[in-house]
Amino acid sequence: MAAVKRLKRVAAAQPGFMAFKSSAGSDDFNSGQRKRVNKNKKKNWNKHSDIQDVEEFLDDVRLQERTTGGLISEKPDDSLFFVDIGEQRKYVQPEVQEGKKGKKSKSRPLRIDLILQHDSLVPPPKDVLAHQQPNAKKLRRIAENAEKLAAMGVLPRRQKRLLNRRPAVTSKAKTAANNFPDRPYYDLWGGDAKETADPYYLEQTGKKRVKRPEKLNSKPSVLPAVEVIAPGGSYNPDFFSHQALLLEAHEVEVKREKAELRIERQLAVNREDTATEETVFQEQVEGLVEEEEDEEDEEEEDVSIRGGLQQEKKTEKERRRERADKIKSQQKQAARAFTDKKQQLFQLRSIQATLKRREQQTRERVAQRKANQEAEKSMPRRLGRLKFQAQDLEVQLSDEIPGSLRTLKPEGSVLKDRFKSMQKRNMIEPRERAKFKRRHKVKYVEKRAFKEIT
Repeated sequence: MAAVKRLKRVAAAQPGFMAFKSSAGSDDFNSGQRKRVNKNKKKNWNKHSDIQDVEEFLDDVRLQERTTGGLISEKPDDSLFFVDIGEQRKYVQPEVQEGKKGKKSKSRPLRIDLILQHDSLVPPPKDVLAHQQPNAKKLRRIAENAEKLAAMGVLPRRQKRLLNRRPAVTSKAKTAANNFPDRPYYDLWGGDAKETADPYYLEQTGKKRVKRPEKLNSKPSVLPAVEVIAPGGSYNPDFFSHQALLLEAHEVEVKREKAELRIERQLAVNREDTATEETVFQEQVEGLVEEEEDEEDEEEEDVSIRGGLQQEKKTEKERRRERADKIKSQQKQAARAFTDKKQQLFQLRSIQATLKRREQQTRERVAQRKANQEAEKSMPRRLGRLKFQAQDLEVQLSDEIPGSLRTLKPEGSVLKDRFKSMQKRNMIEPRERAKFKRRHKVKYVEKRAFKEIT
C-alpha cells in the first residue's frame, strides 16, 4: 500500500501530469492561494521549504569533483580542450599471456575488477585520530628542552642517576687467603673499612651509613681542653708574676662589689618618699572637703570650650588669600629644590670625599665584625637559660705562699675545674645544683620500744 502511494506521488511530480481525481490535484488548484504555515517550529522547516535547487547544485559539485577532481570552472583551458590534428594510427603489438598454451589473448582486466575499482578523483578523508597523540605538545616541548641541554652538555636527572648507579668498570681484586704472608697489614683501630658492595643497594636496604655533617667535625670552641695557669699561681712564684695575678683577682672582686652596690641602690628607698603622720592624715581627708574654687574653675573651662567650638566662617577673600599663599609656598619649595640640585654640581669633590669616607667606615666595620666573630669563637655562648659564670681564681696571698711542696695546701677541685672547662668550651650548657624540696613535712614518731625505756 505504501509502494502504491509513493508511485502516485512520484507520478504527480512529473511535468505534464494531470490527475484524474480532484483530491490528487487539490494542491495544484490551491497553489494560487498562500498556505499559512507556522515557520517558528523546526519540524516545519524541511516540510515546507523548497531546497530542490540547492540539492541539484550540490549534486553537480560532487559529480564534478568525482570525475575531474575539482570544479570545471576552476580548471585551466588546456585540461578541458585539445587541438584536433587528425587521426594518427599507431601499431600496437598485442601482448601474449603465457598462462594459456598456444592461444593468444589480450591482457584486459575483468569486469568485476573494473566495477570494484575506485573511480572517484576525490582524495579519501584524512584520519585525524590516527595522527593524534596524547600530550603531544608537552612531549614536544620536553624533547626540545632535552635537545638544548644535550647541546650544552647537560645530562638529565634520570640519566645521571643511572650513571651513578652503574658500578665503575674495574677489575675486582681477589681476596687474598689468610695464610698469604705478603698480604697488606690490616689496622684494627684505623679508619672505616671500604664498602665493596653496590652503593645503590646499600642505600635502598638501609645499610649505608649516613654522611656525617661537616659541622660535627668542627670544634665548638678554639680554647684548649686544659688551660695552663698563670705563672703567679705556682707554689714558688716570681714576685711580679704573683702581684699581677693578685691584681687580676682584685679587679674581679671590685667588679662584683660594684654590681652588688648597683643592685642595692636600685632597691633602696628614698627617705622623702616615706610616709609621715601629716601625709597619712592628708590622704585620709582627701576628697571630703569641697572647695568652691574648683567649681568656679570648672565653669570657666566649660565656657572656654564652648567658645572654642564656635569658629567664625571664613570669607571668600580670606580663602583666596590662603590659596595664593599656599601656591607661593609650593613655588618657593620647588625653586629651593632646583637651586639645591644646581649647587650639588659644584659639590662633586666634597661628595666624592664623603663617599670615600663612607667606604672606609664600611671597611672598618667589616674588619671589626670579623674580629668580633673571631673573638666570639673563644667566648662561651648562651646555650641555656643560665649564663656562664667563670670560676674564681685560685690565688694565695703573699703570707700564704708555702716554701715547699710538702707544706702546700690544696685548693679547688679537679672535678669542678673540668666541669667549668666543658661549659666554657660550649660542650654543655651552664647548670645549677638541683634544689631538693620536700613534698611532705617530716613526721617524728616514737616507737614502743623507745617509750618503754623512757
